[in-house]
Amino acid sequence: MTATATQIKPANLRTETFTIRGNAPYVSNKFSAEAREMMRAKQAAGAQAKKGGKREAKDFDRCYRESMHAFADGSHGVPATSFRQAIVSACRVVGFKMTLAKLSIFVEADGFDVDDASPLVRFTKGEPEKFESFTRNETGVADIRVRGKWAPGWEMDLRVKYDADLFSSTDIRNLLQRVGAQVGVGAGRPDSKDSCGQGWGTFDVL
Repeated sequence: MTATATQIKPANLRTETFTIRGNAPYVSNKFSAEAREMMRAKQAAGAQAKKGGKREAKDFDRCYRESMHAFADGSHGVPATSFRQAIVSACRVVGFKMTLAKLSIFVEADGFDVDDASPLVRFTKGEPEKFESFTRNETGVADIRVRGKWAPGWEMDLRVKYDADLFSSTDIRNLLQRVGAQVGVGAGRPDSKDSCGQGWGTFDVL
């Protein structure tokens, strides 16, 4: 029996830049340092942790600041992984295998979050404002969430790297258009795992 040699072509990866503009608010939803500290303290306490212990006063200004992803220079961004996950999610609508999309589409970062090192895409237009919303925690307890909100008109330049043997430039643009219309990014997006969203985080591809 003659063995057949396997021939593997080099990856045909290309990168293109797409400018997007928000047609709805973008609302940040970073897992704050305060929440991480509370979780760490609770786990460190172990069996000594008591349910219903003293509850510290909420610092709304700190909650606002820590809800947003920021670069070392103080400018803000959105996790590159949020856009990549959204693109992969949009593949469900067009019948393309999500497992292949995860190996074929990437969003390049402009830098990293100064706090948690998340790869970020920078806002090129728009500034945040403090936004309070009323919601319920998983336990059903009512809560006030304070986050950063960018008004419609925010912009960013997305550098998308993709496997050109599987996707064309037009395919990527069309996927991004579907992300902007059907998936969204950030809190309250249409494709939120917890609800049908608030219609936030949608955008147009320019």
